Amino acid sequence: MTPVVDLHCHLDLYPDPALAVEQCRASGSYILSVTTTPKAWRGTVKLAKGHNRIKTALGLHPQIAHERIGELSLFDTLLPETRYVGEIGLDGSPECKSYWREQSIVFNHILTSCARAGGRIITIHSRNAATSVLDALAAHPTAGIPILHWFSGTKSELLRAIDMGCWFSVGPAMVLGKRGRDLVSAMPRDRILTETDGPFAAIRGKPLGPGEVAKAQDALAACWNVDVAEASAIILTSFRTLVGAKVGGPGAEK
Repeated sequence: MTPVVDLHCHLDLYPDPALAVEQCRASGSYILSVTTTPKAWRGTVKLAKGHNRIKTALGLHPQIAHERIGELSLFDTLLPETRYVGEIGLDGSPECKSYWREQSIVFNHILTSCARAGGRIITIHSRNAATSVLDALAAHPTAGIPILHWFSGTKSELLRAIDMGCWFSVGPAMVLGKRGRDLVSAMPRDRILTETDGPFAAIRGKPLGPGEVAKAQDALAACWNVDVAEASAIILTSFRTLVGAKVGGPGAEK
C-alpha cells in the first residue's frame, strides 16, 4: 500500500497530540507537522522524536503575527535546525486586516531569513492575500520552495503562482466545492501534494485526523482521469522530488 502524504498538519494542536503521532506511525504516513509560533517548535519536534516520517516545520502564523512578532529573533535562532518552514504567510480576512502591517513585517522577515540561510521548503497561508503573498515571494526569489497551502485565490493569481514555480497542497475540505476542484484542475500535476490542515479542517463537522487525505486523493484521481492507486503514486513521487530538493538546513531526506 502506497503511504499517504500530509504536507500540512498541526499535530501539536490535536486534543491528544501523542495519540495523533501514534496514528501517523501506525498508518505509515509522511507528515509535515507545522507550527504556529517559534516557541512551540522544540516541543513539537520532541513530540515526533523517533518517527522518521514526521518532520516539523518552524512557523509563525499570520493570524497571530501581531501577538508573536517578538519571537522573530527566536525564529532566526532555530532556523538552522530545520529545512522546513511553516505555517507562515499573510491573511487578508476582515478579522486580520487591522494587523496587516505586523503580518507583512513578519512574513518578509522570515523570507529574508530563509534566503540568507540557503532557502527552505516553505508552507504558506494566503487566504484573501494571494497577490500580496506572491509579491513577497517575487521579492525574495531565493527564499526556497513555496508551497501554497489550501490555495483559494483567483484563476489569474493561480496562473501567476504556477509561473513562479509554486507548489500546492490540497486537502479534503478544499475539494468539497466546485471552485476548489476547478483550481486543482488547473494546477500542475507534478507540483500537487495532499494535506489535511487537521485539526482545523473538518468534514461534516469532524476534524480531519493526520494523514486523512483519502477524499483529496479521490478528487485528484478524478481530475487526472486515473485510478486512486495511480494518483497516490503520483503524489508520492512528487513528494520525494520535493524533499530531495537542494535547500539549506539539515541534510536532504532519504
